[in-house]
Formats: sequence, structure tokens, C-alpha cells
Amino acid sequence: MQRKRYTPGRTGSTARTAVVLTLGLSLGIGLTGCSSGTPADDIAVDAKAGPAAAVAPPGRYRTLFEPCGAVPQATLKDLLPGAAALADAERDKAYRGVASVTYDTDRRVGCTWKADTPDISHRLALDIERVVSYDTAVSDDDRAQEVYVRKQLAAGIPLPPTAPPATTPPTTTPSAPASPGGPTASGPPPGATQGATRAATGTAGAETKPGDAAGAPSGKPSTGATAPSSGATPSGPSPTGLEPRVLQGLGNVAYLDDTLSTVGANGHQRAVSVVFRTSNVIVTVSYREQTTGSAEAPDSAELQEKARNLARLLAERLEE
Repeated sequence: MQRKRYTPGRTGSTARTAVVLTLGLSLGIGLTGCSSGTPADDIAVDAKAGPAAAVAPPGRYRTLFEPCGAVPQATLKDLLPGAAALADAERDKAYRGVASVTYDTDRRVGCTWKADTPDISHRLALDIERVVSYDTAVSDDDRAQEVYVRKQLAAGIPLPPTAPPATTPPTTTPSAPASPGGPTASGPPPGATQGATRAATGTAGAETKPGDAAGAPSGKPSTGATAPSSGATPSGPSPTGLEPRVLQGLGNVAYLDDTLSTVGANGHQRAVSVVFRTSNVIVTVSYREQTTGSAEAPDSAELQEKARNLARLLAERLEE
């Protein structure tokens, strides 16, 4: 019986591996991809998964400052003039303020101050809210803007109109010379003049002018944005620029609300609120003056100026 020829170093699995390598090389099959040990099914799953969804960025602020100590005493003296007539202990208490009850000082804080005299009383309140979005597709800033818009609409102040999309004028091609006896090709195409007129009047009709609607002598001033029709005169006093409105140059967005109401037979109460958003923080400054036994209402311009000055101070505090 003829014995098989012995080949050193190639027995069992080693020999089979050599045969596979030889066949792979002869057939031009690359075996490097199999060396990683990754199953083919896993490769197919990874290819179908695609890129991971982007996560919305967090807001700028993670904490809030302490509100009762955020207003300087000089500012409090100006906002609470009645405190100067109080006894020392009562005056110090009025300037310290009362912190709002909250369960998470990193999410919402507030403080109130008040000073009363027999004829007049003042009340100041701060509310500071840090908005957090729990939706990974919505950023904290976008969620805060949603909260801010709801506040502004609840105050009856319309949102600023968006600019109309720019329209491209139709292109005109030079007309060919008229053939003898044929119609002439001069002047704009039919309907072009009317279309341009409609576009111009439509744009003018869409414009809104702040202060078109005058405020009422008692109650909240009107916030209507529609201009009066031709020949009509607005009822009430002329616009003075003190009506509830959107403010510029304060935070990312801001608005001011101003309401006047009667108290008793001769008393009046005016409440001014300034609300602004900076990133994911919304700040509300509420300033109120109430008179008793006086036929003269609190001055709107003075209260608005004081509330706006404090709002600017707090906006600067957020930038520190």
C-alpha cells in the first residue's frame, strides 16, 4: 500500500486554513474584512441606522440670582418714596423685601416690596423664571420664547408683524419689430399696472403704526394696531407713546403693559409691567402706585420710566 506523502507543519486545521488561503488568493477574494470578527448582520444594521439625531442646545443660564438683594437701596428709595416716612425698623423691613415662596430657586425666584402711607401706596414685585425644555428637539431658548409669547398675548399686546416676502418684478423681454400692418408692441403688458398698484396698496395696508389707537381714560389703554380709516379721528386723547407696546433694546425681546383702574370713589391705581426674555430666563418687573382720596391718577410716564430703568438694571445683572 502506497503511503501519503508527509508535509511538515500542515496537519488538521492548519492544513485546511492553508487550502482556504490558497483558494482565496487564486480566486481574487480579499479576506481582510473577515479578520475583524464583526458579523455581517451587525454591519447591515449599522448602515441602516443613519446619523444620530441632533440634540437642541441648552440655555445660557443654569441658576438664578437672589432677587431681594438684586435691587440697590438707592433704587428702592426712588421706587418706594413712602418708606422714608416710616420708622427705622419699618423702613428697613420695607427695603429688605419679602422673598416669594418657591420649591426650586434654580428654576423660579421672586421678591416683593411695599410702602404705604395714608394717601399713597407703592408696590414693587419681581418674578424671574428659568425655562427648561425637556424635549431634546426643542432648545431652552425656543421653549422660553413660547412662554414669553403667551405672556405677551395674554396682556393684549399683539406680536410685531412679520415683513412680507420680497416679490421679484416680472422680467420683460424686448418686443420684436412690428410687421407691416400688424399690431404695435409698445407699453406694459395688460394688467401689469393694475398688478403693481394692488401690490403697493396691499403693502401699505399691511403696515401697522404704534399708537394708532388711543388709550382710554380709565381701564387698560387700547392696543389695536389698525390705522383709522380716512377722515376718521381716534376717540380719546392723542397718542402719546405711553400705550402698552413692544420695547426695543431690552434683552432678546421685551414688552411693556400699563393699566389704570379706579379704587373707591376718588382713588386710582396704575400698574406698569415690563417683561423681557434673555436666553432661557424671563424677568417680570411689576410696579404699582395707588392713590386714595385724590382725583388725579398716577403719572404714567413716571411709573413707566422707573420700571424700565429697573428692568435694564436686571438685564445688566444677567450679563455679569
